[in-house]
Amino acid sequence: MDCIRIGIITASDRASAGIYEDISGMAIQDTLKSYLLSSFEIVYRCIPDEQAVIEQTMIELADQQACCLIVTTGGTGPAPRDVTPEATENVCIKMLPGFGELMRQVSLQYVPTAILSRQTAGIRGQSLILNLPGKPASIRQCLDAVFPAIPYCIDLIGGPYLQCNEAVIKAFRPKST
Repeated sequence: MDCIRIGIITASDRASAGIYEDISGMAIQDTLKSYLLSSFEIVYRCIPDEQAVIEQTMIELADQQACCLIVTTGGTGPAPRDVTPEATENVCIKMLPGFGELMRQVSLQYVPTAILSRQTAGIRGQSLILNLPGKPASIRQCLDAVFPAIPYCIDLIGGPYLQCNEAVIKAFRPKST
């Protein structure tokens, strides 16, 4: 079987310029390693907050790198350079707004500014693209909320079977009829 590939994209002008370390991208990687028993390879990109670059990177990870899951961090707020959701919408054939709705609902339990977040998710080919916020604590809170649905979503779009570490997180897959 081919190796499972998961993309991580950090959209940050400062992190991509080396001004500070990309702790958000590492938080995603650490969380996924704790969730999954399946062996997988990370395809990592740290890029500036430029919509065209974000779109090109998502397309590359989905189409050329064959990542079944692409998780982004950064660029989901209301600031002028926050354009990750727009890039996601431009490259996806189907949007899955329930992911963003649940992440905002969970985040609102911790910070009132979660209402400003514009996370979303969508499908490009056999890739699920998921936008997360930029703060590491928020990343874990959001992934804990939505990840149970991700393996089944990837099943439905023809991706590889992701086996979760049920001591950490339990994937929801409907019982076969």
